[in-house]
Amino acid sequence: MLKTTKEKIEEIKTNGYQIDFGNVFNHAFENYKKIALYAGLMIFVFAILLGFLAAGIVISTFGVSALNQKILDDLRVENFTGLHLAIYLILGILFNCLLVPFLAGLIKMAHSAEKDEEFHVSTVFQYYKNPYFQELVISAFIITIFSIGLSEMLKLVGIEIIGALLSAVISFFTFLTIPLIIFGNLKAIDALKSSMIIVSKQPLVLLGLIIVSRIASLVGFIGCCIGLFFTIPFIYSMYYVIYTSIIGIDSENEWE
Repeated sequence: MLKTTKEKIEEIKTNGYQIDFGNVFNHAFENYKKIALYAGLMIFVFAILLGFLAAGIVISTFGVSALNQKILDDLRVENFTGLHLAIYLILGILFNCLLVPFLAGLIKMAHSAEKDEEFHVSTVFQYYKNPYFQELVISAFIITIFSIGLSEMLKLVGIEIIGALLSAVISFFTFLTIPLIIFGNLKAIDALKSSMIIVSKQPLVLLGLIIVSRIASLVGFIGCCIGLFFTIPFIYSMYYVIYTSIIGIDSENEWE
């Protein structure tokens, strides 16, 4: 009888798990090669759309003059006070909530590639509908509130470095939240808790894999930054392979 994701999490909570750095890295790289081009194009197009959206928000909020470089310098976060800081926090939360279903689509694409299934534009955007969208947005909202909120509060009291480190720690311990929702059929809160449990059992190995995947993705800067769009997908192949190496995926765990 197949175990549910919650049962697997309970086992991990009690007994831990083993994960091999080399095997996971090689597996992630093989998976990445299958999705690099298509996922890179999707990220490139999505980034352009977000760029237009961000410009529109800046213009509607601060006026056309905000596009002037001098004024843009004045609009740095550290110079924000009162209303502008509140707007920044709200937009940050909104941005992450709208972005997370797209990131879930990239992880789903990695899964489709693993199973040698075709993937299309619809694969990347399939999580902009319930039940996925609701749970993904809730998880992104909670993570962003803690990450940006605590980081900005610490900046205000003059300990910006601690805020940045705290934000990075939160991001690290919750990086498995998305696959736990889309593959493990967990609700947002359960996925967040489960991600923290899983990461806490092998933090050094997982941190090493995440750091290596981030460094590898930066290779894209060589191609006048355009190449970055085609190396970023390696991060999501890594997330996918880490999840499957620890939890695994079977048809009973997927929301189809």
